[in-house]
Amino acid sequence: MKLEVGNHGPGRAANPPGATTTAWRPTPLAGQVPADRFPTIPADQARPLLPGLDLWDCWPLAHEDGHTAAVMLGGESRSLWFFLSAPRFPDPADRHAHARIRLLSRGAGGWRDHGPALPDGWCPGSREWAGSAVLGADGHTVTLYLTAAGRRGEARPTFEQRLFEGGAKLGPDGLAAWREPEELVRADGHHYLPVTAREEGAPGTLKAFRDPFWFRDPATGGEHLVFTASAAWSADPHNGVVGLATRTARGWTLEAPLVEAVGVNNELERPQLVVRGGRYYLFWSTQAHTFSPRAPGYPTGLYGMVADRLRGPWRPLNGHGLVAANPADEPAQAYSWCVTGEDEAWSFVDYWGMAGRSLADHPDCRRGQFGGTPAPVLRLRYAGDRVRLER
Repeated sequence: MKLEVGNHGPGRAANPPGATTTAWRPTPLAGQVPADRFPTIPADQARPLLPGLDLWDCWPLAHEDGHTAAVMLGGESRSLWFFLSAPRFPDPADRHAHARIRLLSRGAGGWRDHGPALPDGWCPGSREWAGSAVLGADGHTVTLYLTAAGRRGEARPTFEQRLFEGGAKLGPDGLAAWREPEELVRADGHHYLPVTAREEGAPGTLKAFRDPFWFRDPATGGEHLVFTASAAWSADPHNGVVGLATRTARGWTLEAPLVEAVGVNNELERPQLVVRGGRYYLFWSTQAHTFSPRAPGYPTGLYGMVADRLRGPWRPLNGHGLVAANPADEPAQAYSWCVTGEDEAWSFVDYWGMAGRSLADHPDCRRGQFGGTPAPVLRLRYAGDRVRLER
């Protein structure tokens, strides 16, 4: 497959993209959050799922219409789930430098671990970061879209990010017969800032070219990817965008971002598209500390916009973009929401049960209060330009 990198040379553009990109400029909340709050996570729902491993960002194997696939494994119907995983280090922040995609399945008997999703040495990066997975119409072919972080064999972990796809076949206990990875698109330096090995990894400041989510537009049948990226036309430290690529006869081709948050937020993470009632819903996750000091003080939560067509214009859900936030007294209890075709919102338990404590003042909480396990699953309710938690 030919790799399309766009028609623009490297460097920074003087102006932002054209009319197909919607600017997200949320209004001040004046200390109030007019949105739903996720329920507080109790201790019995924060226990590790796999002994010795932390699990975080997750996504299901889905059909092309976005609904979670049910496949036969070991003689029973199960759903396949991909999680980022790493050993349980004393400081859970170290997990990002060791992340591998883990394959689990879920069925009537609960969870089953199938080990690393990808063969050793398959990934072109030194770590495997989040993406999406699609089951082909034949019911056997799986395509995984993922982020390769760093470079295979590098002496120390870097934060370069590249988008890849790989294919496999469903086997009796998971996935097998992986084909070689193919790079999808590269940041063009015009719309999207290239992320190189020189990128620093300070929390909340990391520049992005990651999280590919595959989507088939029911209106056209076209294949698209949305992904987390950074604006190349702006030197503002808070320049997050949701990128778009489209499959053409020449391969995947970059387009202008769907949404930009220049001057507002640095990371619009793990974007996903869902179509309901003829409307397009674009979701992403954002943390409180990635907002600009000049922007309104929004909490960590699930955010999104709605449009009548894929390329917008987009309108903030619920009037401001926030769908649901962590509880005010547990602002970091969960993160990285995945919205499924069943209208479920999945995430992982982050720092739960902090009871007002800070990690700086209570370093023991780094390990003791980090969940590293799937969070309770919640449901969303769609009503035009509003999306709420189902109670």
